[in-house]
Amino acid sequence: MKTKNILLFVAYLAIYSSAYSQSSEHLVFKGVPLDGTLSEYVLKMEQEEFTNAGTENGTAVLSGEFAGYKDCIVAVSTLKQKDLVYKIAVIFPEKDTWSTLSGNYFDLKDMLAEKYGRPSEVVEKFDSSSPPRDDSAKMFKVKFDNCKYFSVWKTDKGEIQLSIQHESVTRCYVLLSYSDKINSGIVKTKAKSDL
Repeated sequence: MKTKNILLFVAYLAIYSSAYSQSSEHLVFKGVPLDGTLSEYVLKMEQEEFTNAGTENGTAVLSGEFAGYKDCIVAVSTLKQKDLVYKIAVIFPEKDTWSTLSGNYFDLKDMLAEKYGRPSEVVEKFDSSSPPRDDSAKMFKVKFDNCKYFSVWKTDKGEIQLSIQHESVTRCYVLLSYSDKINSGIVKTKAKSDL
């Protein structure tokens, strides 16, 4: 009887450690590995108090608080033909001034550096012959695609990219994306098979 209990315990540990190691192979967002179907992942995000705004073309849109920022939009992406989560993007609230926009960017960059170390790649510049002098000139550069601010962390589990983005000339915001290495590879393999 004692031997049977020990064998059951060892079997339980083997199964548990196998399940844990599989989930820890993926990049993690809000404590949840980027893996599984879209509906499974959305359910997990709803448990993290995100509100589901709907799904279209293999992308679920949610809203909620992330990294201390309220009213963030979170897009969870899959390949339409293969229901497998591989990428998440967070759009932080839009900002009207360079000081608040860059403040968000540098605050998030510092937090990411504390967690993941120094970024693998950093570009932080304005495309112009002379640097913009004031806040409104910098925002003008952002709105007209003359601002290149991004930092990339490449990990063994995937890639994280933080950037300053704009939508037309009306919205300027910080974007943070997580791309899982394993599932991105599966998506890429599927896409290459179409070629």
